[in-house]
Amino acid sequence: MASHPLRAVLEQVEASSCPGRLNFHCHTIHSDGSLRPEQLGQQALALGLEHLAVTDHHSTLAFAPLQQWFASRAEQGSAVPTLWSGVEISCLLESCLVHVLALGFEPGHEALEPYRQGQAPIGEELQAASVLNRIHAAGGLALLAHPGRYRLSFQRLIPAAAALGFDGGEAYYDYAMQPRWQPTPVVCDAIARLLEDHALLRSCGTDTHGLELRGR
Repeated sequence: MASHPLRAVLEQVEASSCPGRLNFHCHTIHSDGSLRPEQLGQQALALGLEHLAVTDHHSTLAFAPLQQWFASRAEQGSAVPTLWSGVEISCLLESCLVHVLALGFEPGHEALEPYRQGQAPIGEELQAASVLNRIHAAGGLALLAHPGRYRLSFQRLIPAAAALGFDGGEAYYDYAMQPRWQPTPVVCDAIARLLEDHALLRSCGTDTHGLELRGR
């Protein structure tokens, strides 16, 4: 997806981008999060976020209400972040269960229907290649979420994702899960370098599940 408009944003991602400017990984009550979409939106405004994607697990139900909430605030003169569509999808990569962030796809596109059912699919649709093809068919980008959290090492998973045609990976993530989000030293730097070595985009996000968008 060389011409995708989100690509230019992700090309600027660095360790300091999150949580104050960019957040491409967070959750609401529509999966396993604690915030209503409007509450998440309020915190995004308070942080001064420039770009945001809500990535609930196998659900896109937060997108429309959050989009409407931002539109109403913009009409009142507030500076609101650019809201990108998002969903977090479980799949098998190298026979390892991983999570993929689909970002910037056409909302409601039928290609992603198997991944909007509130739970992971079964069969062929659980394979990473199928997930990737469907994300691209919907006009989105596919990024490997938190590459350092899986049974297999990121040194194996990132090259495998690149070989399949993934667009990128989540470079900056708080693996220590601290109250106030910050990227984990050493591991995030190593992941970022490996993504760059494979010409993959780098993303960042808090993976917020609780009540504070600055933390997980």
